[in-house]
Amino acid sequence: MNLWGKLQWQDITLFSVFRHPTTNVAIDSGAGWLVVLGTIAVLCFFTRNRLWRTVWFDWLTSLDHKKIGLMYIILALVMLIRGVAEGFVMRLHQASDTTTSPLLSSHHFAELFSTHGTIMIFFVGMPFIIGFINYLVPLQIGARDMAFPLLNQVSLGLTAGGATLIMISLMVGEFETGGWTAYPSYTSKIFSPGVGPDYWIWSIGLSGIGTMLSGVNFAVTIYKLRAPGMDFFRLPLFTWTALCTSILIIFAMPPLTVATVMLALDRYLDFHFFTNDLGGNMMNYANLFWMFGHPEVYILILPAYGVFSEVAATFAGKRLYGYRSLVIATMGITVLSFTVWVHHFFTMGQRASLSAAFGIATLLIAIPTGVKVYDWLATLYRGRIRITTPVVYLAGFFILFVIGGLSGLVLANPSIDFQVHNSLFLVAHFHNVLLPGLLFGMLAGVHFWFPKAFGFRLSERYGKLTAYLWIIGFSITFLPLYWAGLKGMPRRSALVAEADLSPLMLLTAAGAIILLLALFMLLFTFWYSYKHQKAFASPNGDPWNGRTLEWWTPSPPHEWNFAHPLDIKSRDAFVYAKKHLSPYDNVNQYHDIVMPGRSSLGVIFMLLTIILGFSLTWEILWLAVLSASAVPVMMIASSFRADPKQIIPAAEIKRRDQQWRKTARDALSIRRDQETTSQNTGKAAAEGETE
Repeated sequence: MNLWGKLQWQDITLFSVFRHPTTNVAIDSGAGWLVVLGTIAVLCFFTRNRLWRTVWFDWLTSLDHKKIGLMYIILALVMLIRGVAEGFVMRLHQASDTTTSPLLSSHHFAELFSTHGTIMIFFVGMPFIIGFINYLVPLQIGARDMAFPLLNQVSLGLTAGGATLIMISLMVGEFETGGWTAYPSYTSKIFSPGVGPDYWIWSIGLSGIGTMLSGVNFAVTIYKLRAPGMDFFRLPLFTWTALCTSILIIFAMPPLTVATVMLALDRYLDFHFFTNDLGGNMMNYANLFWMFGHPEVYILILPAYGVFSEVAATFAGKRLYGYRSLVIATMGITVLSFTVWVHHFFTMGQRASLSAAFGIATLLIAIPTGVKVYDWLATLYRGRIRITTPVVYLAGFFILFVIGGLSGLVLANPSIDFQVHNSLFLVAHFHNVLLPGLLFGMLAGVHFWFPKAFGFRLSERYGKLTAYLWIIGFSITFLPLYWAGLKGMPRRSALVAEADLSPLMLLTAAGAIILLLALFMLLFTFWYSYKHQKAFASPNGDPWNGRTLEWWTPSPPHEWNFAHPLDIKSRDAFVYAKKHLSPYDNVNQYHDIVMPGRSSLGVIFMLLTIILGFSLTWEILWLAVLSASAVPVMMIASSFRADPKQIIPAAEIKRRDQQWRKTARDALSIRRDQETTSQNTGKAAAEGETE
C-alpha cells in the first residue's frame, strides 16, 4: 500500500501547465500559483516588519471576541477575492464561448461553479455574518465577551481549516463538479472517482461543526450575558437578528452534517444511502441538504437585515420605526424558513398537493420580509438622511432586493418553477437576493463599524465609488440572466448554444468586469484609508451619532469593553445616555476585571482540521488515524486545564478609561454635516430626535 494513499506527483496541479500548456490548464495552474505566491508575500511581509510576535500573541492566540470577529471578516474578504475571480472567469468564458477554442473545458467550468458557490456561501457569507455577530453582540448587550471564549476560538479554527482545504484543492488534485450542493449522483464514487467530492465533504463537514458551535455560543451569550435592564425588547435589532440566526444555525446545521457523513460513507464504505438501484434514494440527500439549505439563506440574510436596521436609524437620526413589528417579522422568518425547503425541488416528482403546500409557505415567508422593507422606508421618511456609503448600499439593496424577492414569488408557483427551474432565471433570482441582501449588507456594515474597530473612518469618496460599482456591476451582470433564462439557457452550462444569447453573455461579462473593479476599489479603499488614517481618525468612539452601546466605548474598544456594569434604561441606550446623562464623566469606582487569557487551542484545531481533511481526502490512512486521534486527546487534555484567565488591575482600567473620557470631553462635538470631514474625531453633537 502506498504510504501517501492516492496522492501522486502528477496530482500537484501547480506544475500541470508545464506538462500540458493549454489556456485551460494555464488558468487552473495560474490560480494555484497566485495562492502560493500570495501566501509567501504575506509571510515575507510579517517577517520583514517583525509582526510575528504581534500576530501570534495579539491575534491568533487571543480569546477576545472582537479580534476573533475581525479574523472571521478577514477570512471572508480573502475568500471573496477568489469567489469574485471565479465568477468573472465563468462569465468571461460564456461571453467568448466558441466550439473550437473555449476559454475553459466543460470539466473546469463545472469545477468553477462548484467552488464559486461553495466559497461564496460557506466561506464568504458565513464568516462575514459570524464575524459581525462576534464583534458586535457583546458590545451591544453590555457584555465583556462571549459566554464561551475558548469555544469561540476553536470554532474559528475549524472554519479556517475548512477554507484552507478549499484553497489546497487549487494546488493538489481538483474540486468536485456537482455544484455547491454536491448532489449525488454527481458526487458518487462511480460518477466522480477523483478526490473532488472528498474535498467538499471534509471542508464543509468540519467547518460546519465549527459553525454549529458558534450558534450555541451566540445564543447562550444573548440569553445569559445581557446588561441589567436590557430585556428582550430593548435589544438592538442587529442583536435580535443575531439571536434568530443562532437558532437557525443550531437547528439547520445538523441535517447538513448528517448529509455529509452519509455521502462520505457512500464514497468510502459503499453504504449506498443515495444509490437508487441499490436500495438507496437520492431524494433523501436532497431533503436533508435543503432542510439546511433554505434556513441557510436566512442565516445569511438576517444579520444583513440587522445591519440595515442600524444603518437606517442612525443615518436618518430617528428611532427605528416599527421596532416590535421588525422583531416579530424576524421571528416569523425564523420559523417559516423551516417550512419551505421542498420548493427547491418542485421538479422532482412529489405530489401536487405537497408542492402546493410548500408554494403557499414560500409566499407566506415574503410577508415578514415585506414588513421589514416598509419599516425601513418609514424610518427614513422625514429623517435627516446623510448620504454616506452605508446609505448608498441601503438604497441599492432596496431596489435590487425587491426585484429579487418578487422573482422569488414567481418561483413559488410550482407550475412556473417547473418551466424555469434549471435555467439562468433561477441563477439571476438567487444572486438577486444574496448579493444585494448579504453582500451589500456586509459591506455597509464594514463601512459603518470600521471606525469602531480600527479607530479611523474609511474614505467616503472611494467608499461611495466602490458602492456604486458594486450596484452597477451587479445589475449589468445578473439582471440580463432573467431574460437569458426565459429564453431557455440552462444553468451550469459551459456552452452558449443559441446565437441570440451571445449579446446577453457579452453584457454579463461587461458587468463582471465592473464587479472585479469594485473588488479592487474595495481593497484600494482599505489601503488609502490606512495610509491617510490621521485625516480619518475618530478615536473617541461615536463618529455617526450612534444609538447603541458599542458607540459608548473608545475606538477601538478596550479588551474589557465596559469599565463598569451598565444599567440600561431605554432601547436606544446610548441615545438615552447622551440626552439624560453625562456619558463621558468619570466613573466613581473601578474594580479588577477578569478576562479570558490566551490559548493556542484554536490554531491547533485548525491545523488538525487541515491535516485530517487532507489525509481523508487522499486516503492517507496512517495520517488520518493520527490526526483523528489527536482531536479527542486535545479535548480531554484541555478539559483538565483551567480556562485561561487574566486579571486586569483596577488601576490600569481607571487610567485608560479616564484618559479616554477626558479626551472625549475635550473633543469638538461635530454636527451631522461635519461627519465626513477631518473634524470628526468621534464625538457627535447630541441633537434632537426626529420622530
